Amino acid sequence: MPSDFGALSLVPPLLAIALAIVTRRAMLSLFLGIWVGGIIFTGSVGVARMFEWIVSSIGESTFNAKILVFTLLLGAGIALIWRLGGALAIARFATRRVDSHRRIGVTTWLLGLLWNFDDYANNAIVGSSTKDIADEMRMSREKLAYILDSTAAPVATIGISSWVAFEIGLIANQYQELGIAEQTPSAAATFVQSIPFNMYSLLAIAMVGIIVLSQRDFGEMLDAENRAQRTGKVVRDGAQPLQSIKQDLGEPKTDEAPLRTFLFPVLALVLVVVGGAAAMGYAPGRTPVEMINNTNIATALVWGSFVMVATAIVLGLLEGVMSLDEAMDTVIDGFGTMLTAVSILVLAWSLGSVATALGTGAYVTSYATGIVSPAVLPVVIFFISGFIAFAIGTSWGTMSIMTPIVIPLAWNIGGSSPQLVAVAVGAMFSGAIFGDNCSPISDTTVLASTFAGSDHIDHVRTQMYYAVTVLLATAVMYLLYGLTGLSPLLLLPAAVLVLIGLVYTFSEWDARRKDLLAKPATGGRSSPEPTGDD
Repeated sequence: MPSDFGALSLVPPLLAIALAIVTRRAMLSLFLGIWVGGIIFTGSVGVARMFEWIVSSIGESTFNAKILVFTLLLGAGIALIWRLGGALAIARFATRRVDSHRRIGVTTWLLGLLWNFDDYANNAIVGSSTKDIADEMRMSREKLAYILDSTAAPVATIGISSWVAFEIGLIANQYQELGIAEQTPSAAATFVQSIPFNMYSLLAIAMVGIIVLSQRDFGEMLDAENRAQRTGKVVRDGAQPLQSIKQDLGEPKTDEAPLRTFLFPVLALVLVVVGGAAAMGYAPGRTPVEMINNTNIATALVWGSFVMVATAIVLGLLEGVMSLDEAMDTVIDGFGTMLTAVSILVLAWSLGSVATALGTGAYVTSYATGIVSPAVLPVVIFFISGFIAFAIGTSWGTMSIMTPIVIPLAWNIGGSSPQLVAVAVGAMFSGAIFGDNCSPISDTTVLASTFAGSDHIDHVRTQMYYAVTVLLATAVMYLLYGLTGLSPLLLLPAAVLVLIGLVYTFSEWDARRKDLLAKPATGGRSSPEPTGDD
């Protein structure tokens, strides 16, 4: 059935997009979108209804409440590890034998893959830990910012992170709102099934690996890397690099922390989350998929994040690095680092409730059904999500806007097929990450520039060439899947080979055109010129 509110049901999400473009304030835009939704729904000022949506997104769902607790505890765990010196310890361990441009690139990439719990912390910890040695290797700050940015969000969207909890929450809310929870796998199972179709994220991670291993560059990154290698200038003349600050996380208490200060809290988190989820989902005779369907991932995340914090506090006390008072202060500071994430989380859930109440998904579905075929649905969702994320600068906001549209659309077009829902969800996440990578107003993009010490616009411009290359490969894979039904397990390796071919082709062509080296990074340690940003 079409929405009773008709085209008005589109106003809140479209207004949020338009305001975000004009104001560059995603949180304010989401809030005003919710308010306007209240006005449309009630026919009055809508303030009471607006706050009902916001409050109910926190209090009515124990799942949402657990995700908020997990997010705050994760921030506390990250802050404790940082101040105990654990992040520096893992970086010191990993970089002990780093003596070349390629090795620092690979090390930064691998550290980004390892630190998959949060994109903010990924940028802050990995960037701060590797920037100095990257300077020694004459790696341009633009290249370091690219490695951070194109690893942080793509990894967080598929790892054990607040992102995954957020994404599962969006799916669960839609299943409940549509009344199809009994006809589909659990939200957690749908998320797991969507991972192979989150092709941009997977290919963006692969692209970073291709770039750092081959040491081939093209576009404006080729200019930046040639400049750094030839002159030692890791930033261009006239650039305005953002400072690499540690205001939120503070300074580590020690520079000589043992590796266990990193490994023990992280292993505690992983083991408790995985073990807790498996224990809750286990029953004799159940398959792994059935275990996922019957577990409670939100509860497991809360358990794991709590044990992570507890482990870090105990280590700090036993090592004599922190007093109990200092540990408690760090926990509170860690909560503070997640304030923006929690605020967006609540507003995102609330805007999703607005779209559901107004029937936005039903309205779009009534017009898209019969026009958008299952074959082209993934690529259409991918491009729309990418545009929205680029415009508003937040993948979370994009997911909150798109989920109430994407899930009912895929459910109806696919003839109530859970498989097409998983494909559509993966395509939506892909587009959201692409737009987030490319948007100059994205907080993750800004943080990558900040902790790499790069000029922000230089980072955006150099990364754009690589992101668009991955975009093209992803779009082709979605079309091939829609037309042929080939498994993503076949399409993804093929896409990686395509990316390798494109990198070699573009680098050779661009180098000849500019009379530069296609592989500018050939040296070892050096002394780059001072940048004035440290």
